[in-house]
Amino acid sequence: MDFLCEIVQALVALAALGFIVVLITAHITAGMVDLTRHDKEKYFLTAAGEKELFPSLHDPHSKELSVVIPAYNEELRMPVMLEEATEYLESRQKQHPSFTYEIIVVDDGSKDKTTEVALRYSRKYGADKVRVLTLVKNRGKGGAVRMGTLSSRGKVILMADADGATKFSDIEKVEAGLNNLNPKPENMAISCGSRAHLEQDSVAQRSVFRTFLMYGFHFLVWFLCVRGIKDTQCGFKLFTREAALKTFSSLHVERWAFDVELLYIAQCFKIPIAEVAVNWTEIEGSKLVPFWSWLQMGRDLIFIRLRYFTRAWKLQSPHKTD
Repeated sequence: MDFLCEIVQALVALAALGFIVVLITAHITAGMVDLTRHDKEKYFLTAAGEKELFPSLHDPHSKELSVVIPAYNEELRMPVMLEEATEYLESRQKQHPSFTYEIIVVDDGSKDKTTEVALRYSRKYGADKVRVLTLVKNRGKGGAVRMGTLSSRGKVILMADADGATKFSDIEKVEAGLNNLNPKPENMAISCGSRAHLEQDSVAQRSVFRTFLMYGFHFLVWFLCVRGIKDTQCGFKLFTREAALKTFSSLHVERWAFDVELLYIAQCFKIPIAEVAVNWTEIEGSKLVPFWSWLQMGRDLIFIRLRYFTRAWKLQSPHKTD
């Protein structure tokens, strides 16, 4: 019995030591918010091929809607999404002439012709409607979304994936979710597209191992960071301009788990969040590698919580940068 107690004590001590090591590692490896841009990332090309400076999220809005599309090696999948988006937006503008929009495609350091494909749409619709921000190096999806958002002009800002997995017309659903949020403190609110209603069907099609990873990730999200949102990872989210400025100014994580930190920041600031069911289809060519991506996201979730806990990361007040 004494031997058993000694083993338990040793395991508890080992666990405590492990936690301290992880805590210290999380603290000393914490990077700061990086809002700096390479000179080439400050400009977009007009239809005439001239360089023009991107505006800032700190400026007053001049469009009703901005659509930010992060894209990494998406020359094949992106045209379908852009066709659907521009067709919807152009039709909406014809029906309501006061409606104005812009699309910002953020090429996240692609090695293919993503920028060239996006520029074709810029030439077709004009750079006032379609702009391309090409990042000098790959930042990750979160970094790309942030850079595009900080360059946007919209009163509301939609983040949408380049693969077109979510039906673009479902923007009306997330808009309704945003409008139904009352009150909106300082006009801040977020509406998240959600695939939670499709979970049972996806479980039936997944292996037991992938299902275990999915539920494990959901538990970590709930336990460590965000509660009340069933699907944090759907890439179809609508922000008021004020909410985007408040949340993206504090964002540290630039890769797959950035959505979780973004919503964690929003909940810390008590920004109202709606979750709205959207149509979603699995599109081939995902950059997500099931095991390693889930492992990286799990690690990021633990580090998000620990870094805010140790004050290595702090919530930032929005400030303009070069």
